[in-house]
Amino acid sequence: MGIEQVAQPRQRAQHLGPERRRPQVLDTALAIAVEHGIAAVTIAAVAERMQVTRPVVYACFADRVELIQELIRREEDHLISGLLEATPQRTVDAGETVFVEGFQALLEIAAARPDAWRLLYGNPDPAVADSFGRGRALAVERCTTLLRPTLRAWGTDDADRKLPALVELWVSAGEGAVRTLLADNGAWDPRSLGAFVGSAVYRALREA
Repeated sequence: MGIEQVAQPRQRAQHLGPERRRPQVLDTALAIAVEHGIAAVTIAAVAERMQVTRPVVYACFADRVELIQELIRREEDHLISGLLEATPQRTVDAGETVFVEGFQALLEIAAARPDAWRLLYGNPDPAVADSFGRGRALAVERCTTLLRPTLRAWGTDDADRKLPALVELWVSAGEGAVRTLLADNGAWDPRSLGAFVGSAVYRALREA
């Protein structure tokens, strides 16, 4: 007669107050969203992955809607702060180094928190598309403010007419650089890719 197997009781989760557990819940929700999409983020799914009961998650967020809203807000804040941090601060007669350093900073930020960018960056889910749209609009506004006096200092012909197209080139290059880095094929790191793209964008803008 075989040895009767006794089911082991589920281990109790480490006791943490809601405020200390909230970041863990959001990190778990982010992982689920990146792997399976926003629709897969539920209280039950988060609790199961954390190996806690649903009341533990409900103690942090009233319902699924509040959880998703807070997740998107947190990741949007990371994205926007990253865009602002990576935007060059010098505007007059900006040299190649300014652009290289800006792209390197952007890619370092993306590499440090890739799931935040994967959630918001070009995600077709309407729940997050608006968040990336706001971040992109802010990037366009900041780059326009910086580039206008730079083009004039360079003596760019017909600078005001060319400005919107050149800003779009600059911002789109940043988007493409992030996508390339996050493709995870190991061909680039933030420093080398930032140097390559930053130099290319500088030359394109300078020669426009």
